[in-house]
Amino acid sequence: MDTALTRSQFVRWRAAIFAIFFASGLSIATWASRVPAIKEALGLDNAQVGSILLGMGVASIIGISTGPAVMVRTGARRGMLLAMLMFAAGIALVGLGADVFGSVGVVLAGMALFGFGNGCLDVMMNVEATAIEQRMGKTILPVFHALFSFGTVIGAGIGALAAGLSVNVATHAGVVSALIVVIAVVCFFQVPVRAAALDPEGSEKPPLRQRLHTALEAWREPRTYLLGVVMLGMAFAEGGANDWIALGTEQGHGLSDGTGAVSLAVFSIGMTLVRLFGGPIVDRVGRVIVLRVLAVTAAGGILLFILAPNLPLVLVGAALWGIGASLGFPLGMSAAADDPAKAAARVSAAATIGYIAFLGGPPVLGIISEHIGLLNTLFILVVLVGLSGLFSGAARPLREDEKTAATK
Repeated sequence: MDTALTRSQFVRWRAAIFAIFFASGLSIATWASRVPAIKEALGLDNAQVGSILLGMGVASIIGISTGPAVMVRTGARRGMLLAMLMFAAGIALVGLGADVFGSVGVVLAGMALFGFGNGCLDVMMNVEATAIEQRMGKTILPVFHALFSFGTVIGAGIGALAAGLSVNVATHAGVVSALIVVIAVVCFFQVPVRAAALDPEGSEKPPLRQRLHTALEAWREPRTYLLGVVMLGMAFAEGGANDWIALGTEQGHGLSDGTGAVSLAVFSIGMTLVRLFGGPIVDRVGRVIVLRVLAVTAAGGILLFILAPNLPLVLVGAALWGIGASLGFPLGMSAAADDPAKAAARVSAAATIGYIAFLGGPPVLGIISEHIGLLNTLFILVVLVGLSGLFSGAARPLREDEKTAATK
């Protein structure tokens, strides 16, 4: 079936993966938007909230790292369904833990389920998205990541509305969890069975031991680590902005309350627009040139943000920062999946490096900022983005002979 899709089947497959990216973003924004309510309901301090979020981050990285092994056992189609059901249950459990059981342990268990499920899903949905990209013959992976961003925007909006209407976390989380279950089930029936995705119904698969070997071999390839540097720099830049750009605007530059939210919005808009419309440019000039230009743009934007003497220039810096950081992660994913036969293992390895930076980078920046100040700390991002640009040659598409030689 995976080699003879009709136009209608392909469109439904693509729409399903769009919806899955959207659902992942929606899920993340759901718990993130209700952190203050969870904190109040359980009487937590900031350190305890940080511990819960750290547990979720660790579970996410474990999920990303083990995603290929899960895919080996279940195939991408069934694995995505199971992962979505897992993090939907995790969201519901967080709500129950906060408002029904009043238990930090239950909330932590829910966050662990959520993080692991979303981490596994991240690998498999990117494998499916890159397969769609290769069938279309043009760069579309950034659009999938833009749908993830739209999911976070909608999720944050629903969370703000729920908080404004005094809807408790359990009700809010339960409704979103049910919606994600519906999306998961509907999408399952729209995703085709594909031998390359190790779906059980497909052609006969190699023995389990051989499949596990393939899932781990990406970590022995130098290109994996070079792509990891590309993604690490941009993931640091994106994660650093999400966590620190608002505070840097208000406290670092001494600007009024509310301007930080404006800076974050400008950054997010710049990033989303490039993800939506940047694909044709990548197809015209190539990944490597685009990544290098965007690295220069991001570095210039961060420098302008740090050094700007007034709010308008701070906002210009934030916009350039978002534009520059927009495509590093999705183009790194595309490069990792150049060989469909090894896409799952390579996407997982590259994503693990990127997500460690995305999840672990901002706390490290926060610790450093206590000693040298927040704006001075952001110079670290300039260096990392510069390294990303220098190593962007690793994203050059593999030739056919290189696909088979990469692991030798």
